[in-house]
Amino acid sequence: MKSRAFISIAAVIFPPTSALSAQPPVPGQSAEHATVQARFMMDYLVSLPAGFDEADNAAATWPLLLFLHGMGERGTDLDKVRRIGLPRLIEQGMTLPFVVLSPLCPDDEWWNLAALEALIEDACTRYRIDRDRVYLTGLSMGGFGVWALAARHPERYAAIMPICGGGATKWATRLRDLPIWAFHGAKDNVVPLTRVQPLLDEITSAGGSPRLTIYPEAGHDSWTETYVNNDVYRWLLSHRRPHGRP
Repeated sequence: MKSRAFISIAAVIFPPTSALSAQPPVPGQSAEHATVQARFMMDYLVSLPAGFDEADNAAATWPLLLFLHGMGERGTDLDKVRRIGLPRLIEQGMTLPFVVLSPLCPDDEWWNLAALEALIEDACTRYRIDRDRVYLTGLSMGGFGVWALAARHPERYAAIMPICGGGATKWATRLRDLPIWAFHGAKDNVVPLTRVQPLLDEITSAGGSPRLTIYPEAGHDSWTETYVNNDVYRWLLSHRRPHGRP
């Protein structure tokens, strides 16, 4: 299923030029505070779990799995997203007990983290999501996006599963309490293992317990073997956002 979300997270209203020019100049500067919003449009694929539309489940809430694609799928064609990773398996008939969202990143851009957060918020209402069971996964550029998105607000997610991505070691303390299972190919020369190993080491040093699966013979494609493994979905669903997180 294809959807397009108009996601409001900002709107800035500027006074007319005449109003600005009518004010006398004031020397110096003062500190002010403003809460601003923006508005994004985002195309995405959505897969709903079996039973979602059944009358008996009208009040049920569901886990959400956000999938972020890689650099090669950017653009305006959602069919590219259908042909890789988790969406590819769903197209082939895989059924999962999640609402799966697979957004599309525009050409020549990187994942807009604020827009993704707004998409998740929109989905929580639109698809009756259990906010204690929101999970992140992605490959390559999407793996980097998962790390960055989780580091902004780790308290919002139950677990993350980045594949052949990486992140900054300065995020380690923020991520130490988040369940993490990362995947990488030992022979990946596009995103070498060195892009993620230092971050995982720092998270461990900070008191976390991240998992890392390395495929000894895999190159950059470490996602095909990962997404056909039912254990990864059981692992995700074994985690809930702890009570007490905002």
